[in-house]
Amino acid sequence: MNALLDESYRFVLSFLHTITDVLPIAIIIFTFQLFVIRRKIANLKQVLIGFFYVVLGLALFLQGLEDALFPIGQMMADQLTDPDFIRRSSYPITEAASTIVPAVDFHWSDYFWVYIFAFTIGFSTTIAEPSLLAVAIKANEVSGGTIGVWGLRIAVAIGVAFGISLGSWRIVTGIPLHWFIISGYIIVVIQTFFSPKLIIPLAYDSGGVTTSTVTVPIVAALGIGLAAKVPGRSELLDGFGLIAFASLFPIISVLAYAQLSQWYGHRKKTTSKQNKHDQSSKRDH
Repeated sequence: MNALLDESYRFVLSFLHTITDVLPIAIIIFTFQLFVIRRKIANLKQVLIGFFYVVLGLALFLQGLEDALFPIGQMMADQLTDPDFIRRSSYPITEAASTIVPAVDFHWSDYFWVYIFAFTIGFSTTIAEPSLLAVAIKANEVSGGTIGVWGLRIAVAIGVAFGISLGSWRIVTGIPLHWFIISGYIIVVIQTFFSPKLIIPLAYDSGGVTTSTVTVPIVAALGIGLAAKVPGRSELLDGFGLIAFASLFPIISVLAYAQLSQWYGHRKKTTSKQNKHDQSSKRDH
């Protein structure tokens, strides 16, 4: 009973905090509508009901983050980086029984389950990201079907998955974060010159879209938990630095997807023209 009351109290606090967060946005919109545009709000009752649903949904989502997503990410990081688990998965039973390998002596390759989990969780959370789905659908509509919904989502998901996996490897190895970020954006700049102009703005937006409601909580929890378990790492610098990888590498993957699509389309046209030319030559003979 006490646990239920505590949860209810926490949800009420979360609901009130959500109202204070959303209220300034509502005030600005209503102020411009009534005093700048000077028009009445159409369907005011439905708007207020929708506003209530938005606040309620955000409060429930924040409660879910605290009770589920953050603990899951932290738990997985703790379990995958547990010295006993690494010894069992990386060393033979006889060797582990005869020689206890200290955590500080682990090689970066001993954390391979961390990299696999980072890749899979990055891919799955990005595919489930509602903001990415909305952007992909709108991009498909605006482009007249040129940009595929699933093609864009998978390209972004692969970029996030690879970025988080690489970021986890960086935490384990301790290589400075700025070298990866600088190198990544150099690649982005080079890709920009050779990518179709239509896809460049969408690719740059993909980094922001992926660091949204579903992806960030788990990635942050994974990074902080991993940095806390690996000796000599900073939870603030290394843990939150993992999110930078989730923002950068989708840009690279989407630009690469556009370049490959452009190359494939050009090759297909060239092959089609060549076939037509061969057929016409045979008819002439």
